[in-house]
Amino acid sequence: MNIQHIKYKSKYYPELLRDISSPPKELYCLGTIPDLPMVAIVGTRRPTEYGRKTTYRIAADLARAGICLVSGLAYGIDAIAHQAALESGGQVVAVLGTPLDTIYPAANRSLAKDILKKDGAILSEYAVGTNTQRFNFPARNRIIAGLSLAVVVTEADASSGSLITANFGITNNRLVMAVPGNIDSPRSAGPNNLLKTGAKPVCDAVDILAELELVSPKLAPKTVKADSKEEARILELLNDGVNTTHDLIEQSNISAQQIASILSLMEITGKIRNMGAGQWIVR
Repeated sequence: MNIQHIKYKSKYYPELLRDISSPPKELYCLGTIPDLPMVAIVGTRRPTEYGRKTTYRIAADLARAGICLVSGLAYGIDAIAHQAALESGGQVVAVLGTPLDTIYPAANRSLAKDILKKDGAILSEYAVGTNTQRFNFPARNRIIAGLSLAVVVTEADASSGSLITANFGITNNRLVMAVPGNIDSPRSAGPNNLLKTGAKPVCDAVDILAELELVSPKLAPKTVKADSKEEARILELLNDGVNTTHDLIEQSNISAQQIASILSLMEITGKIRNMGAGQWIVR
């Protein structure tokens, strides 16, 4: 598997990770750890439409700005953040709570392969053959926080495991940021509680870069050009927050048959992205 064994005293051991209160004595690595500033994005395994959309945009813009995206390869927010960074030409580090011969969850194995294909890395502190225990997963969160200049929580329940990562960030002097959410949404309880206790609010990647005192000319606003009046109307509605196929049909006055064809073409030509369950965002 070409696994690298990186000991604490090795020159290849990440410098930021050395500084946390309980650094792993060794790391096992597939791929190459990018020599880039790193930011972690974490959150719930069951995001809402708002969480999926917000996570994708922030992660994609961070990647475009030259930030390496760190997360845990879990379902939901982790996978969305990894995928957004890769699709935007960025590099990714995924930290596992399992040995590298056991990619978990199995459904994200193809995502793990994509991370390696695009010069990223998959890390674990557990040697091949180690039995996986439940406590391995919260323990790996200290590595996610330790690698990163900042930890961003986009959407999470009040008791979400992603808040463990945020707490590791707080106790190890990392910048902790949270996306404000609907006060009636259980998925926003975690970020909203973090904001109450002093986390910095974040609405976009520029907020994160500003807090880290980083500047990127690559974050100039992107312009997506419509090739027809129907595409222009769909882009207008998506930018106004209309995200589902059903609502696009109702508000665009375009037939269901026609809009299905237009959405497929817009996805193929890279103008929009399918977020699943009939939901769309502008790339």
